[in-house]
Amino acid sequence: MPRRRDEEMVPEAEFRSYYGQRVIKAPIWHEPHMPVYLYLGGVSGAASTMAAAGRFTGRPRLEMAARGAAFAGGTLGAAFLVAELGRPERFLNMLRVFKPTSPMSVGSWTLAAQGGLTAVSLGSAVTGVLPLAGDAATLVSGVTGPVMATYTAVLLADTAVPAWHEARRELPFLFAGSALASAAAAVMVATPRAQAGPIRALAAVGAVTEVLAGAVMERRLGLVGEPYRQGRAGRLMKASRVLTLGGGVLATVAGRSRALTALSAAALTAGALCTRFGVLAAGRASAADPKYTVVPQRARLDAAGPASG
Repeated sequence: MPRRRDEEMVPEAEFRSYYGQRVIKAPIWHEPHMPVYLYLGGVSGAASTMAAAGRFTGRPRLEMAARGAAFAGGTLGAAFLVAELGRPERFLNMLRVFKPTSPMSVGSWTLAAQGGLTAVSLGSAVTGVLPLAGDAATLVSGVTGPVMATYTAVLLADTAVPAWHEARRELPFLFAGSALASAAAAVMVATPRAQAGPIRALAAVGAVTEVLAGAVMERRLGLVGEPYRQGRAGRLMKASRVLTLGGGVLATVAGRSRALTALSAAALTAGALCTRFGVLAAGRASAADPKYTVVPQRARLDAAGPASG
């Protein structure tokens, strides 16, 4: 049936928010505290799993290097988180209760457990005191490590920030791949070449996972994915892809070259940091522009159809 003339003359409504104001609050997290914490938590979590794997496969130098990376990442990460919170007691307050349905609560307890386990693991290895307790801590942290490496992605997705919430399917894979690549970067430079082969392979796997997850995320999000492609966030995410892929390729060909191993580790580390800073910047950009909140909401309402009376 042809459209009426008056319908054809009515222009399609343009998006506007109330007085042009944002409709959600922007994230108040600070730089470099929060993105560096996200990076260090990923390193600690993935390195813990590598330490447990080194223990099972009989690679003591790899295990020792991974124990050290897990402890350093967890300890420094906790320091950056406390700096972000402003006062140490705020972190302690988050441990007063445990709520399995709250990513913040689960993450706080995971971070506390990770810090204790990695401290016992490394302390036992360095001093030789209580070796059974140290080995047990290493194995347990190998189980909690994947949670430590990815819970921050769930924490971001469990907000109203469009670029984070709409990316809830891909963010855990993005952070997992980034954590694997950056932990491998820290471990392989401290591991003898004879034992570092599996770590170099993990670095490449992590790099590919991170880049693919980011590409799928940006493509699936459509309009909401624009902040990941534009402005400061776009530049950071592009730099992350170049550095991460370059570092992954170098890791596979480094072989006996210490120089190439160090270069690979530096590229992977820089790529992981760019990812964390880029994700934070994209979240801020999507919260600042109300169209990323309202337009997808209207599309979902249109897709659902008129409400029944």
